[in-house]
Amino acid sequence: MKLAQIIAILMCLALLFAARMSSAFPVKTAAELLHERGYSDLSGKRIGLIANHTTVVGEGRLIDLISVNKNVKLAAIFVPEHGLRGQQEDGAKIAEGKDGPSGIQVYSLYGAVMKPTPEMLRGIDLLVFDIQDIGARFYTYISTMGLAMQAAADMRIPFLVLDRPNPLGGDYVAGPILEEGQVSFTGKYPIPIAHGMTVGELALMIQGEKMLPGLEQLDLKVVRAEGWQRAMQWPQTGLKWIRTSPNIPDFETALLYPGICLLEGTSASVGRGTRTPFKMVGYPGIDAAELAKRLNGRKLPGVRFDSIVFTPESLPGMSSRPAYKDRKIAGIKITVSDPRTYRSVETGIHILGALYGLLDPAGREKFFSRSGFDHLAGTATVRQAVSGGILPDRIIYAWNAGVDRFLGNRAKYLLY
Repeated sequence: MKLAQIIAILMCLALLFAARMSSAFPVKTAAELLHERGYSDLSGKRIGLIANHTTVVGEGRLIDLISVNKNVKLAAIFVPEHGLRGQQEDGAKIAEGKDGPSGIQVYSLYGAVMKPTPEMLRGIDLLVFDIQDIGARFYTYISTMGLAMQAAADMRIPFLVLDRPNPLGGDYVAGPILEEGQVSFTGKYPIPIAHGMTVGELALMIQGEKMLPGLEQLDLKVVRAEGWQRAMQWPQTGLKWIRTSPNIPDFETALLYPGICLLEGTSASVGRGTRTPFKMVGYPGIDAAELAKRLNGRKLPGVRFDSIVFTPESLPGMSSRPAYKDRKIAGIKITVSDPRTYRSVETGIHILGALYGLLDPAGREKFFSRSGFDHLAGTATVRQAVSGGILPDRIIYAWNAGVDRFLGNRAKYLLY
């Protein structure tokens, strides 16, 4: 038998094994398990539900399923950035009102108020969080969760997290630890950019490590998802992907996001104003072919780069006012060839360094002029290192000690 035939047979066996493993260990979210149990965990309680368009059981909204259960009273809905239907752009303030199908009061946690007030929580017996996160520190759903935990603690209301998988998997952890001086709504916790935790695990760690004040007496519980393993990325869960926010339409975008989002703190474009945001990076006047050549020459795992020209345009609901609107800019298209080996944050650092290295002095002068880069990175040292010409591998190496400490601290909070 020829070597090629042997390899083909082994690959087929591997695929069959993977398929059997996938079918043997179906992933069910905590919301699905709650539904299967007839919402007994909520029986007799007036519920406040922190939810959005990802708060689903199969094809149905958890809001509607709870609303028709005679043993549970859904008293209020609280919504994060992007709104209940996930259709509001980044940074758009969310209005309050009533949910049309259920008629239940909807309170905004992304507007004048970011934290539930005592008036909003009056009469509520249990606050429930069920939103799909994507595993990046600066994705604001986890900031909303922490503030809601504080509000629940203030009012002596128990807090229940319905857990969902981390789409990036539970083993990938990378990036600088957020420093105290960089705390903002896009970064509230001293964790790496990619933290490798589910929202349930993170809630336990926020409380246990005292990442927010006032949580010592919070009655916090987590309903675990079923079948998820830390090595699983989203495609292995068998769950349907729901656009988690207007510019994260698919899993590949979520995979790219932790690293490419760093460039939102620069004068570069990350493809907002196109149908494929975070899958491209551009800058006016650069030699895109040279940028792609330099990055491909580094042989970064699981990714390739191609030079492109694109024109950001106004896309209401995604990006009404993108950088370089209606202007052709040169850049690179980023394609993940192997999700299992791709390193999102590290790739973002390499792109930062390579792009900065192509700029003339005037371009370098304004590259970091857009506010917020240090908040995204969690530290000023990344910006200083890139500006100082420090090699990406040295920047990446510098965060390893912090990541190791984080991994040691998070171990006792892992549920899977």
